[in-house]
Amino acid sequence: MKHVLHIDDAQVELSAIRAQGPGGQNVNKVSSAIQLRFDVLGSSLPDDVKQRWLQSGDSRLTQEGVFILKSQRHRTQEANRLDAWARLYETLDLYAKPPKPRKATKPTYGSVQRRLEGKAMQSKIKNGRRKDATD
Repeated sequence: MKHVLHIDDAQVELSAIRAQGPGGQNVNKVSSAIQLRFDVLGSSLPDDVKQRWLQSGDSRLTQEGVFILKSQRHRTQEANRLDAWARLYETLDLYAKPPKPRKATKPTYGSVQRRLEGKAMQSKIKNGRRKDATD
């Protein structure tokens, strides 16, 4: 089941900035990269989604809970704007659904046997290195 969450345009701040990297003379005069700022803490997202996002440890999150994304993959500002929105929704999808709870499992019979055989083998090797106590 795909969770459908919507982010209001007013909650996102988009600004055009200069792109980094090669591009010749054009890169110095055209601001084609887009910086997207989204205040996760002050957004209208459900509280559980906000908590998961803020506790994720994402390096693009500031201490104030603002998500900052830079898009400069494309040559045009409009393409970078669309890319930034798409990446924002991709990130939102990561935190939209709660993680599955881990089910505790037991080791298989075979893995227990292999572990015990390995321990017995190591014990034999170490016993072979010992001086005999009767000497």
